[in-house]
Amino acid sequence: MRRRFEGIIPPIVTPLCGRDELDAAGLERLIEHVLAGGVHGLFLLGTTGEGPSLSYRLRRELIERACMQVRKRVPVLVGITDTAFEESVNMARIAANAGADAVVLAPPYYMPGAQPELQEYLEHLLPELPLPLLLYNMPSLTKVAYEVETVERAMDHEGIVGLKDSSGNMPYFHRLMALRGRRPDWSLLMGPEELLFDALIVGAQGGVTGGANVFPKLYVAMLRAAWAGDLVRCRELHSAILRVGNALYRIGRHPSSIIKGIKCALACLGICDDFMAEPFHRFRAEERALVQSRLKEVEAELSRLNV
Repeated sequence: MRRRFEGIIPPIVTPLCGRDELDAAGLERLIEHVLAGGVHGLFLLGTTGEGPSLSYRLRRELIERACMQVRKRVPVLVGITDTAFEESVNMARIAANAGADAVVLAPPYYMPGAQPELQEYLEHLLPELPLPLLLYNMPSLTKVAYEVETVERAMDHEGIVGLKDSSGNMPYFHRLMALRGRRPDWSLLMGPEELLFDALIVGAQGGVTGGANVFPKLYVAMLRAAWAGDLVRCRELHSAILRVGNALYRIGRHPSSIIKGIKCALACLGICDDFMAEPFHRFRAEERALVQSRLKEVEAELSRLNV
């Protein structure tokens, strides 16, 4: 059964040129860049998009501009994670009115909830949502995971159509894969790109990979090789994906370095501004020079691989 949400769906960075100012021209270039790379959807306002750090006004502007530009060429997914129930509902309605195709929800991230509370939360939220819902498992940031039993119960709800797993826990992902017989239409998507190869080989429907902001063709090539059963090509491309991570995500000591690295690379390529939402700041000149140098190395590697 073909699933509506599958393939490479990059978590789009939010191009900014000020504290509460969208880099609109950069957003246009970024969207066309990833679409030209063959991606199968866009995910707005995720972790890589700095969603929780943005004002509701800016989130709305981003959603409306992105949906208007995409024009249904690929599905658009919108993050609605919030600590306030009503704000998640409001953002889902904005997304639906703009023409988005689904919403994505991680557990509320301030006061940790128990699994029964999380199940009840989903049951209360679903009737209010005008779009299909994908769950977003990101326990390192939310402090709460969608445990396997909770996911199994979620599969009983037609309005919940899949899950993106960013836990980095492959045994957990394998347990979710074992549930797919309950909902053949469900989409299971991998977050951490270093695990994309492993996930695709065991049957995942795709990946929500931050590096596809910069090198969309690489991740699409990996997906196509996996779907074709070409393990030799998969291993080559997996090595290149690991190289991207080593080149861009480990400049600096803090978790924000991943987003900074992606944004800096996009700025070096002339695609969009690399302004960061507070409390973070863009890379300094020394770090930017390192990104530029490493970009050239990765581009040379991808050229060798015909990507």
